[in-house]
Amino acid sequence: MKNSLIAALVAASVAVVATPSAQARDGIGAGGAAALGVLGGLAIGGAIASSQNDGGYYPGRPVYRAPRPVYVEEEVCHMERRGYVDAYGYEHIRRVRVCE
Repeated sequence: MKNSLIAALVAASVAVVATPSAQARDGIGAGGAAALGVLGGLAIGGAIASSQNDGGYYPGRPVYRAPRPVYVEEEVCHMERRGYVDAYGYEHIRRVRVCE
């Protein structure tokens, strides 16, 4: 917010300096009027924005709640040796995991 306000003030001062010298019969030049309009808009906009700030985005304070417990039934597994005969007639023994 401060950076944009500073940038607006610099732009307004450049606009005022860049305009030709004002004459008594003209009053405020076109650049000066534009700069005053921009500054007034920034001031009013800042006042409106700061008046609506209630201190945070969420009502109340954050509350930590632990997740619900999850009950998982574990499988009972063990290793067994099982034998099998292949196509050539050879017997092989493997360790196989068996879950109930």
